[in-house]
Amino acid sequence: MNTDELWQQYSKTKDKNIRKSLIESYVGLVKIIAGRMYNYYGSKIEYDDLVSFGVLGLIDSIERFDIERNIKFETYAQIRIKGAIVDNIRKLDWMPRSLRRKSKEVQEEMLKLENKLGRTPTNLELAEHLKMPLKELEEVLADTVNYNVTSLEDLLANKGGEHLVGDEKEISLPEKAFERKELKEILGDIIEQLPSNQKTVISLYYYEELTYKEIGKIMELSESRISQIHSKAILNIKNKLYKMGVY
Repeated sequence: MNTDELWQQYSKTKDKNIRKSLIESYVGLVKIIAGRMYNYYGSKIEYDDLVSFGVLGLIDSIERFDIERNIKFETYAQIRIKGAIVDNIRKLDWMPRSLRRKSKEVQEEMLKLENKLGRTPTNLELAEHLKMPLKELEEVLADTVNYNVTSLEDLLANKGGEHLVGDEKEISLPEKAFERKELKEILGDIIEQLPSNQKTVISLYYYEELTYKEIGKIMELSESRISQIHSKAILNIKNKLYKMGVY
């Protein structure tokens, strides 16, 4: 039985054995996501633990997924898989609240400075604005990259997908399709406006699916520096969505 047939059967019966077959079909996706996140979290947690957390997200995705929706399961699931991994790491107190507060402060002050300058501030300008040593700012950016990525993906899920699982009477199918298309176009425009180094990292990480190490070799930068650029790019995207009233 192929995956399409499994989905058809599971949507009708919710049979546990069919669910098990679906989990086995998609566990490779979990391993890919866990492998990419291990590049960042590896010094603090075992790869197998990341996979275990991701499987919880996969199971949740399978139970919640509506095959009538015009969206690929893989697209839907990867957001929940990443979210499950980060949520479980948070439960282990991997990221202190103080660091999350700093991340939020950096984002808010970055937006204020961007409005003042009319462009994205450099790390040095942002550090001076925050009255924070440049090294400390770069450490905050590097340490919070996956937190920032996940919070953005949660937003996109809610704006472009998750809330569409609800009452079909509230939003028609054409409206749903338009809303998803509109959000993709907005994101595409925002990414095009990013500084060149941020746009390159976003492209290589999300479209070429390269690791920080591979991107670092291409750009001749350290993995830590790539992490900082990635984090700042995500903050940039979130702030631009905020200005547009999306975030």
